[in-house]
Amino acid sequence: MLSVKKLHAGYGETEILHGIDFNTKEGEIVAIIGPNGAGKTTLLKSIFQLCNVFSGSILLENEDISSLPTAAMITRGIAYVPQERPVFPEMSVSENLRLSVFSLEDKAAAKQKIRSVLSQFPFLSRRLDDYAYSLSGGQQRLLAIAMALVHRPRLLLLDEPSLGLAPMMVREVLKKVKEINARGVSVALVEQNAKQAVHIAHRTYVLENGKIVLEGNKKALSDSRLKRIYFGGV
Repeated sequence: MLSVKKLHAGYGETEILHGIDFNTKEGEIVAIIGPNGAGKTTLLKSIFQLCNVFSGSILLENEDISSLPTAAMITRGIAYVPQERPVFPEMSVSENLRLSVFSLEDKAAAKQKIRSVLSQFPFLSRRLDDYAYSLSGGQQRLLAIAMALVHRPRLLLLDEPSLGLAPMMVREVLKKVKEINARGVSVALVEQNAKQAVHIAHRTYVLENGKIVLEGNKKALSDSRLKRIYFGGV
């Protein structure tokens, strides 16, 4: 589905990723973990054309999308949920959702897309008139994911969805990620909670200093190997 080959990317003239090879197959959850500053967020932003790609290729169904604008990612079925400010707090839940489809000229189709996504997030239907800031941190994350799903993407890029959440809410968010995947959406998941990310993922990549140092399923990535990456051999 998505194949990243020998990717060098970063910001301005600063290279953060050094020759990354990464892929997401149809129907997979692929986790991307690693220490702070490893380049995890930069990898997702590179795929969504939000940082500079210096060399290498990003292929979606064998089409090189590495030089296309961000808007083209959406039309090709890629959605991105950033870790920073994923919703508009001073707007209502309904307004946030409508903002996701504002570019659609067919308003009936836009309403149907919102109704469809609300069926996956029933609690949002009860909070449509509430300001987004009145939602809990976890509920705001779920709203952001709902906004990304409005256009029915094939690939969902999720950056740190559990960041700053209580353990119970972390479980709720990651459960929703699994449900989304079960509906046929592939997921590339950057996650700070390495253990839970590895548990729900079909495969996991471990980044360190802008390079992939480990790849495998949860059986292949033993706790001891992850500890060496995160804690220097503890």
